Amino acid sequence: MEALEKVVAFLDGAGVYYLATVEGDQPRVRPFGTALAYDGKLYIQTGKVKPVSKQLAKNPKAELCAFRDGQWLRVSGELIDDGRREPMVAMLEKMPSLKAMYSPDDGNMQMLYFKDATATFASFTAAPETLKF
Repeated sequence: MEALEKVVAFLDGAGVYYLATVEGDQPRVRPFGTALAYDGKLYIQTGKVKPVSKQLAKNPKAELCAFRDGQWLRVSGELIDDGRREPMVAMLEKMPSLKAMYSPDDGNMQMLYFKDATATFASFTAAPETLKF
């Protein structure tokens, strides 16, 4: 399985992951549930009005962490804003429940993709596996 597909499958299976950003000198962590493989990149989605969007605009470095079945995944890199409509539509098709809150034309929906991502799968019983995409 390709690295990106393996990462998205893990995130989908976990259902929730935690995204860490920085606000000034303070780390900020919050739960997320959006993950999409699109155009060869890992995308997440948020709203432009949320603090996470403003934090990433100032410092795009971020890391996410998910846990499932005794294994965890960490993905780090820079989150880059992609204002194109196509990834928004793809995310809404994958996760139709988001349509109650977001639309590609609402001026709020934001798609971000990981640039130069490093993903590490780890557990207490196996050696870590590191993938790049």
